[in-house]
Amino acid sequence: MVEIVTRPYAAAFEKYALATPDVLCLSADLTSSCEIDKFRDRHPEQFVSLGMAEQNMMSFAGGLGLAGFRPFIHTFAVFLYRRPYDQLMASIAYPRRKVRLMGFLPGITTPGGMTHQAIEDISVMRSIPNMTVLETGDATEVESICEAADSIDGPVYCRVLRGSVPRLFKTPIRVGKMRELSSGNDILIITSGITTEEAIRARSALEKAGVSIRHLHLNTVKPFDTKALLGHVQSVKSGVITLENHVVTGGIGSLVSETMTDAGIGKKLIRLGLKDTYGHGGSRPYLMRYYGLDALALVQAVDSLLGDSTGITEADLEAVRVEAVHSAAKAEAL
Repeated sequence: MVEIVTRPYAAAFEKYALATPDVLCLSADLTSSCEIDKFRDRHPEQFVSLGMAEQNMMSFAGGLGLAGFRPFIHTFAVFLYRRPYDQLMASIAYPRRKVRLMGFLPGITTPGGMTHQAIEDISVMRSIPNMTVLETGDATEVESICEAADSIDGPVYCRVLRGSVPRLFKTPIRVGKMRELSSGNDILIITSGITTEEAIRARSALEKAGVSIRHLHLNTVKPFDTKALLGHVQSVKSGVITLENHVVTGGIGSLVSETMTDAGIGKKLIRLGLKDTYGHGGSRPYLMRYYGLDALALVQAVDSLLGDSTGITEADLEAVRVEAVHSAAKAEAL
């Protein structure tokens, strides 16, 4: 039985910030939605509310970094790079300020539609010089994201899960190191964030059907361990599948494709993700099924690579974990 942890970020950030007095908590009017409302109430001396003014918040955080503080910016992921892109580049990335951008509701984890869904953030952030990009996939990684991000000498963008989060791993994030979750030799599956839970659902059914799966989980998108990836790609016979909570252009699939191309590896690659489209509103399971980001879509991709049907149906897959659309973790917005 998978352990479900409620509001793992709230406790982890408070613990880390109290042990690190230079850390300042910045909020863009989404304080409870980012699980920092209790921290605000208990530790106002380390909390700064900057309102719905993300452009100003970026420049303010850059100044705090120059002054020797370590600002942690909290808002929805989409508000960290679309509107304040110029300030992000000029005030944070270019001068390599130690600013930690904690982006909640990555991809289609929100029912808020295109205005709230950060579906192209990885492609944007990994193209910015000096920027490190991390993504959490379970409660253990959420609990360790603050320390991991703050270990970097420069700006860091983090995709952070909130609310009720499953515990899939026992060890914390190691920046730059991917997790090898299974070591089969037929097909390599590469996932990140919420798609890792889906791949775990699919993997047991695939292995029962006689398909040997090598499964990698990425929590570090940039810097990327190309040498390790190439070793895994060369270890499988039938090809590679990437599954991501993001558009296929510029994300994990593109990163893997670029790495294989640069190394001259011509194995088949299937990239699963949003296909040149915006997301619409709905529950997470509905959106993952609609856009082909779930365990069944992964099984179908395996069938395609193998050129044969495994015969696996939805009934053969592990039960999907359904969350309430409105989490108890927040009161504002979505």
